[in-house]
This record gives sequence, C-alpha cells and structure tokens, in this order.
Amino acid sequence: MNSSALLIWGMLFGAIGFGYFLYGKKQKAVVPLIIGITLCVVPYFIANVYALVMVGVILMAIPYFVRI
Repeated sequence: MNSSALLIWGMLFGAIGFGYFLYGKKQKAVVPLIIGITLCVVPYFIANVYALVMVGVILMAIPYFVRI
C-alpha cells in the first residue's frame, strides 16, 4: 500500500504543481511558478507518504500567503 499511496499522492501533487506552473507562467508570477516546479519534483525525493502529504500541503499554501 505504501508504494501505491506514494504514486497517487505524487501524481496529485504533480498535477497541482503543473497547474501552479502554468498559472505562474501565464501571469508572470514568480512564486506560483517556483512552487509549481517544486511540487512536480518533490515526489521524486520523498519516500514517506506522511512527509509527502505534509510537504505538499505546505507548498500549496505558500502562494496564498506570499505575494510578490
């Protein structure tokens, strides 16, 4: 179950990251662009499901709080 959960969460965060990336590129906003790239790459480096979900949720919340 651990590997299937990692796969599903990784795909979810990758899709959300792709959305952030497209939004940041279209609006020329740096924070969503960087967060999008990070959300697409992070699942490759985190092997724990709980850590992946925690990092993914924190990364998704950053553009809401940081406005540059």
